[in-house]
Formats: sequence, structure tokens, C-alpha cells
Amino acid sequence: MPVLILLRHGESEWNRENRFTGWVDVDLSPRGVEEARRAGMLLRGFPIEIIFTSALRRAWRTAEIVREVLGRPEIPIERSEALNERHYGELQGLNKDEVRQRYGEEQFRLWRRSYEVAPPGGESLADTQRRVVPYYRQRIVPELEQGKTVLIVAHGNSLRALLMELEQIPPERIPQVEIPTGVPYVYELDEGTLAVKQRRIVTPEVEGVKS
Repeated sequence: MPVLILLRHGESEWNRENRFTGWVDVDLSPRGVEEARRAGMLLRGFPIEIIFTSALRRAWRTAEIVREVLGRPEIPIERSEALNERHYGELQGLNKDEVRQRYGEEQFRLWRRSYEVAPPGGESLADTQRRVVPYYRQRIVPELEQGKTVLIVAHGNSLRALLMELEQIPPERIPQVEIPTGVPYVYELDEGTLAVKQRRIVTPEVEGVKS
């Protein structure tokens, strides 16, 4: 049975500072490194055969830390800009609270969580979906069709775009979907159709990993 695991990178320095990050290549915070290590511990026992990640440091460093914790340096890691975070355009680097105060709650919410509204000079979630889903179908699905266990380490919005494909989430519902940093989502897929048979969120409480 093919298994697909989705993992948002650990907390980044700009997550910690509450800034819009987008394609700015910031690193993990110390807490983010620990979240990546914890994710690796949670994923022990899963026979991961290949890891896909974005081209941004916070994602591929998370992938490398997970692989190190698993003790499996032979697992290939493939990076692609197709899995990058949504580009936030002119908002990148700005503090989210300051943007909210300057433009108002409604505009802030539209830029941050809506499906079709893009920030100035940036991408909407729909734009992000138009690069994530083709990459998933063309590059990742063939690995799943071989019955492999695949790990994708990416970002809040690129993973939300992929969730729309996997779980058939309509655009009107996606603004309510949040993906926490460092928490694996495990999907068991149907061998023939790759439709989702089961989804579970792997947490320390489930797996018995100590703090």
C-alpha cells in the first residue's frame, strides 16, 4: 500500500518573528530544529524511500534532519521550486500584525488565507496550486504507484494546495485549514487509484515520544 507523508518544515526564524516569509530563504529557528528532530522521531518505523522538498532552506534542512534522526542517510532528497511556499510579493519581510493594523483585518485575511486573492506582486493560493499539483502528479505520483512510502517536506501554503487535491477540499473551505509546523500527516492510499483511504496526524501522544 502506498503511503504519502506530508510535513511542514520546523519553525523558521521569520515564523518566530511573525513575518511574512514566502520565498525569502530564511533558516530554521532553534525551536524549528527541535521540531524537525521530533518529526524524525515520530516517523521512525515508516519505511520512507524518497523525500521531496522545496528549494528553500527551512524545508530541505528539515528533511535532512529527519533523515539524520531516522539513521538513513541513503534516502534520496529531491528539491524543487514547485513545492516552494506561496510568494507573498511586497508583503515578504513585513510583520503580520503591522500589516493587519495598516490594511485592516478583512484585507489581511484575504491576502493570507483566501484562495484567489494575491498580495501585491505575489501569488494567490490558486497560483501556488497551479505549480504544486502538476509537480505532484508528474513526479511524485509515479513513486507512489510503485507502492513506495514518500515524504514531502514543504510549507503551509504549498501543502494546503496539495491537501485540496488529496482530500478534494473546495476553495471555500480551504481558508479554515491550518497546518502546524513539524507535525506529520500520514495518508494511506488506495493501490489502484491513489485515493485517500485513511489520514492520520502523528503526534507524540500517539507515538509515545517523550518531550
